[in-house]
Amino acid sequence: MQCPEAGKPIVKVNHCQKYVYSFGVPRRCPLCGQDVGSRRLEEAPVSISEPFTNGHREKCSFLLRPTRGTFLREYDGRSDLHVGITNTGGVVYNYTVHGVQRDKVGWEQSVSIPLLWPGLFGLLDQWDKYLEDFSATGAWLPHRYEEDHHNCYSYALAFINCVLATEGEEQLDRDEFTEKFVVPRTRKASKYITLYRAIEERGFYVTDPPGP
Repeated sequence: MQCPEAGKPIVKVNHCQKYVYSFGVPRRCPLCGQDVGSRRLEEAPVSISEPFTNGHREKCSFLLRPTRGTFLREYDGRSDLHVGITNTGGVVYNYTVHGVQRDKVGWEQSVSIPLLWPGLFGLLDQWDKYLEDFSATGAWLPHRYEEDHHNCYSYALAFINCVLATEGEEQLDRDEFTEKFVVPRTRKASKYITLYRAIEERGFYVTDPPGP
């Protein structure tokens, strides 16, 4: 299986009192046609970090990706997202209608949320055993899967709460976990996708710098 196409790097240039975004540094400003130089520090090109990562390189993390396709290509902001948990080797454990899957490929363009928060670092050596034992329980057999009420998100959050309970930490409900950890990252991803597609369509994208 091929990895999804990696996104092209986005660069921001300060020119004509505007922020100009493009794939790579443009030779000329698309607004005035002059050469884009970096004679002044504030005009130097800035690389925009991509909010997506290869999930198979993330250990002990909560991952999100579109159920179908990739964020940069097919995702429309309303499509279903699939979630999973990585072990220390980047294998993604995720619950589907076929039971718990252990994916070694397919999560190369994901939003990643590290789960070894301060106070939980001591779990690293036991993480894989916890994850495997949890996944082997009867709760996650294929016939128990329900798309709306007992799904991949239920599985991932239940594992997180199982770990928190083991460590004597307060558990998280679905809304709390989503609002605190998931929404900030998906919001950032959504803005990046909008910017990426605008550059693909026009070759560049222009915004006003923030006010003083």
